[in-house]
Amino acid sequence: MKDDEQHMAKLVILESPAKAKTVQKYLGSGYEVTASMGHIRDLPKSLLGVDIEHDFKPRYTDIPGKSALIRQLKAMAAESDGVILATDPDREGEAIAWHLMQLLKLDPADNNRITFNEITKSGVQQGMEHPRQLDMDLVNAQQARRILDRIVGYKLSPFLWKKIRKGLSAGRVQSAAVRIVVDREEEIRAFVSEEYWTIDALFSVTEKGKKFAAKLYGDRNGKLKITDKEQTDTILAALKDASFRVDKVKRGKRSISPAPPFITSTMQQEASRKLGFAARRTMKTAQELYEGVEVEGIGAVGLITYMRTDSLRISEDARREGNNYIRERYGDQYLPEKPRYFKSRSNAQDAHEAIRPSMPDLTPDRVKGSLTSDQYRLYKLIWERFIASLMANCVQDTCQVDIGANGYVFKASGYTVRFDGYTVLYVEGKDEEEEDGGALPAFEEGDLLFLRDLKGNQHFTQPPARYTEATLIKALEENGIGRPSTFAPTVSTILNREYVEREGKALKPTALGEVTTQLMKENFAEIVDVEFTANMERQLDSVEAGKRDWVSILDDFYKGFAATLQKAEDNLSGERIKVPEVESDEVCELCGRKMVIKSGRYGKFLACPGYPDCKNTKRIVEKTGGICPKCGGDIVGKKSKNNRKFYGCSNYPNCDFVTWSEPVSEVCPKCGKTLFKKKGRNAGLYCLTEGCGFEKEAAPKKKETEA
Repeated sequence: MKDDEQHMAKLVILESPAKAKTVQKYLGSGYEVTASMGHIRDLPKSLLGVDIEHDFKPRYTDIPGKSALIRQLKAMAAESDGVILATDPDREGEAIAWHLMQLLKLDPADNNRITFNEITKSGVQQGMEHPRQLDMDLVNAQQARRILDRIVGYKLSPFLWKKIRKGLSAGRVQSAAVRIVVDREEEIRAFVSEEYWTIDALFSVTEKGKKFAAKLYGDRNGKLKITDKEQTDTILAALKDASFRVDKVKRGKRSISPAPPFITSTMQQEASRKLGFAARRTMKTAQELYEGVEVEGIGAVGLITYMRTDSLRISEDARREGNNYIRERYGDQYLPEKPRYFKSRSNAQDAHEAIRPSMPDLTPDRVKGSLTSDQYRLYKLIWERFIASLMANCVQDTCQVDIGANGYVFKASGYTVRFDGYTVLYVEGKDEEEEDGGALPAFEEGDLLFLRDLKGNQHFTQPPARYTEATLIKALEENGIGRPSTFAPTVSTILNREYVEREGKALKPTALGEVTTQLMKENFAEIVDVEFTANMERQLDSVEAGKRDWVSILDDFYKGFAATLQKAEDNLSGERIKVPEVESDEVCELCGRKMVIKSGRYGKFLACPGYPDCKNTKRIVEKTGGICPKCGGDIVGKKSKNNRKFYGCSNYPNCDFVTWSEPVSEVCPKCGKTLFKKKGRNAGLYCLTEGCGFEKEAAPKKKETEA
């Protein structure tokens, strides 16, 4: 073929190489698909990069390290038969497309912008069939957020450096998130526990029949509050030889609907509850599932729809495919009489569908062998949640019974499942344990019951629970702070900045977080005010909807912010705020003082509070209870330079034993040494002692539906 007869390919630019590979497969030889590797331009790192005096004009620069990529994109665009911008279908994606358009000198009047809600053959075809112009409202919404966050961070962070210590940061969303955690901690400290008692009974219909539980509700005057042991003993004495009779039986029926398909926040919450995933881990895995994975027998395919969304809408095609699966797998009785539609939150953007499997007929079992452990577990969660959302309600027969004795009333409740419905497949996780009444035996009014046990139990009211990642994300969403794309980065930021730390699953503010929040509350009340932050979020959303000018929003904010900053600088001139040091149990062997925990370049360490008289420092050692298989020393937990946890021998450098695998309390049955957890598809326990070779597969988990 002659050169002039050759057909030049169209250039399609996405963000990710993985997605580009998948899309290339569907588009074929007439297209060349490449990736921008995320953003190519941004505000400069070392400068404000915003001309406040001239309508907040941003001064974008090429991102360091991307010069070669930019040259390559320009060359490919010059040689192509046209450029199509196919970056992600959200604000960030639209902004990247805009930067690419300017960089490659494309005509903004051209219909050269396409989006993919799902990376499947039909999803790609649909995207290609509906090209459009760049949406400048979306671009301006992203710009407004970026510039606002840059102004707050760039102006406030130096203030925190001067008043507290270097390296601190403040942010419109992150500072409000830290305040939520700090406020909860203050609630916990202020909480005054109160004593209360319950009287709990076990009954049966026959002398040796199945027991069921009931609680004392009250007496003839109504509900009874029992506050001390004396009152409890009085009631127990009155019931000692009493006859217990069924006074009232109330039977009913309840129908329970399934949870809706996932949006970004609920996916992060449920992955935290059921899989133990941090929000960042969830989003990384979801991104992989969306961009495409190699599935045996199919090839590269995106398994889920776009994972940054707050809409509960699903396509009718997906509904039909899901219904077909339910009908074939479970039967028509597992489909509702009328299709179920879920209503999105009032502030939802509704730009994309809910998170669902892109091809509902691809069951988790079908793709398991092609996925990593994380990908499989998250895909299974998303797939089951979606299919369950289409299924019939669970129907339960309920029973409530009043049991009387000597003027006192006990109450018991329970249920039996009449029709399992969606629960045959999936049940939503809960942040707090709920009492499960279970099934009650058959009885009628007037029946006498056998008392099998009766006792008083002392309790104390509990303070509100600390936030977990799941409940903090829920709080951010409910308060309108941030958007689906920001929840995970916000949680990661406040942890990385050491404003908040993990204590088990709970999030607890550090001394630094509390001091910083207090300073912000006293001087920049609006920045850490939840309602102000939510209102600012709504204003920024109005830019996206084309209802507000982004410059005017920034101008309104900056006038008040600049005055507040100046006032704070004047009021606290020359003043420094000390962060309280956390005392450890470790005693300095040089001077006898209790050592304190400090933060340094490579994380936390122990230091003597007697500095500069005593300069003793120590590493913080996390003892695991494991024994080194090489020398018999203690195995301790350590952190790598990128903050990844690993395990090594306490006798380092004399012993070089090191592993990523966590030691467990169980010992090897062959050699008696410490066993370690094996992660991944072949999860289980294994021995690392040279020459042993013992391995043990993990016990199969019970299905969620059995719970």
